[in-house]
Amino acid sequence: MTPPEAANVWIGLSESPLPLDRVLSWVGRSDCGGIVLFSGTARDHSEGRPGVTVLEYEAYEKQVAPRLEALVDEARVRWPGIGRVAVLHRIGRVEIGESAVVAAVSAPHREEAFAAARFCIDGLKATVPIWKREKWEGGESWGLEAQHISEAVTVVSSGETAS
Repeated sequence: MTPPEAANVWIGLSESPLPLDRVLSWVGRSDCGGIVLFSGTARDHSEGRPGVTVLEYEAYEKQVAPRLEALVDEARVRWPGIGRVAVLHRIGRVEIGESAVVAAVSAPHREEAFAAARFCIDGLKATVPIWKREKWEGGESWGLEAQHISEAVTVVSSGETAS
């Protein structure tokens, strides 16, 4: 995955490991004193599912980029001063300990960077059609629980209040 040279937004899907060091380096700007990078890693358990051995992700790829763009656009409405934003997600097989998703934001101050990064990861989960399959000791599941895809403008992340 290669970051855009001139843009302030880097979004995408990858079957390869996510380039965390490159994201951290790219997201920084000289006018931004705060950088927050969230990396969601595959863990060896899930609620009621000990011994998770692998995760697999699938996406409705034609909808991922437009929905991620809408998410970043909404983050810029809520926090107009943010600098660069990166939101990347793995598809395919993700081994335990590997990063499955990254949301990184730079901003002049830490409060905006933390809030916008939290919004981006919470918003991705609520607005982008990506599904996870877990394999664990004794079973596997595509997480077929009902998921209602929302629009970015309706997302309320932790720490925010609905307006």
